[in-house]
Amino acid sequence: GRPATGAAAGRAADRVRPQRRPGAGLACEAGICGTCETEVVSGTPDHRDDYLTPEERATNKTMMVCVSRSKTPVLVLKL
Repeated sequence: GRPATGAAAGRAADRVRPQRRPGAGLACEAGICGTCETEVVSGTPDHRDDYLTPEERATNKTMMVCVSRSKTPVLVLKL
């Protein structure tokens, strides 16, 4: 994983991801389809999606990068 520092600066993670992995899937851009689900390596995501269950969000193992952000200064995603 590589740090997605833009997400920590208040930018949605989907604004950082295309720069790091061009062609990455984003279908709905509303956090409802799961296409952009991305593994979290470290850090704590601020889940703003309607796709993950509350139990899945609590694990902080994945996040929907189209709408979610970071609660920590650095959020490392597996891209």
